[in-house]
Amino acid sequence: MTQMMTLDELRAIPKVELHRHLEACIRPSTLRELLSQHGLEVPADPKKFADLYLVTEPMNDLESVLQKFLATQKVLSTEDILTRITFEAIEDAYADGIRILELRYAPTFIQGGHANLSFEQIHRAIVRGVEKARQIPIAVGLIAIIQRILSVEEGDRVVNFVIANRDTFIGLDLADNEVGFDSKAFAPQFAKAKAAGLRITVHSGEADIPESPEFVRTAVDVLGAERIGHGVQIFRSPEMIEFIRSRGIPLELCPTSNWLTHAVSSLDRHPFRELMKSGVKVTINSDDPGVFGIDLTNEYLVLHREFGFGLAEFTKCNDTAATASFIPLAERQKVWPRPILA
Repeated sequence: MTQMMTLDELRAIPKVELHRHLEACIRPSTLRELLSQHGLEVPADPKKFADLYLVTEPMNDLESVLQKFLATQKVLSTEDILTRITFEAIEDAYADGIRILELRYAPTFIQGGHANLSFEQIHRAIVRGVEKARQIPIAVGLIAIIQRILSVEEGDRVVNFVIANRDTFIGLDLADNEVGFDSKAFAPQFAKAKAAGLRITVHSGEADIPESPEFVRTAVDVLGAERIGHGVQIFRSPEMIEFIRSRGIPLELCPTSNWLTHAVSSLDRHPFRELMKSGVKVTINSDDPGVFGIDLTNEYLVLHREFGFGLAEFTKCNDTAATASFIPLAERQKVWPRPILA
């Protein structure tokens, strides 16, 4: 039996995080402050605050969950705030043991609540936050998200902006609900991004429906995904497990997120170890740590407690993630304690 590790021991493990949404990793203390500045209710009681603004239990009412994300969206209203939350996200990640960090954000999501902010202003503010954190020994890269629930024209706007700012982006992602929204419609945008030298990851195979494994095939074959955000539902299909394994495509797995969104019925039924045993490349991620009230160490605790993961498994997942990161190798290697395979 694996000897139980303490939270401090888990936090001290050098970590890689490939799947973290910048908009949703705002500190609860910062969220409280900004909500108050925006005239929104801020209960002093932590449970009441969590009930209003955080997702800490599996979702039953999608509308109420949406309202929690929209409350977070509402406070992202100025360049100074975007710079602040970016810097704090990097600072918190480093304190959590993260040494290689990819942050992704959807410019359309932020702008959707603040039409006064252009894509240029949003990105400039976020880059400023990254630059402010340069003294922290952590490698940071930015990924832009196209929202598949929006129009192809909006996707064009995002990809053109990302290519124009190629020097400060490392990749492109497609996110939001796959059910009822055809990912194939965005193939031209991803082909264009890839031709411009951007790396590709795609949210896919998250929803607990029979079609999910085939969604992952589309992400790879049609959109050119080099990594899959979530991809948890491939456990339903031996054929898709073999497809992903043989292609060497890493999964960005997020156990607590998958439980909170009903992608899995409980944490102890997450197929993380099953996928790892099958030879699929798996990585450990927190997804939306601010809104979920967690950090990445929490995900290590879940895997340690539910599946007996120890230092050897964590090291393997982190080395897989260090290799799979889209951040330039030289930047990664500066902060990583072991040689990274090219």
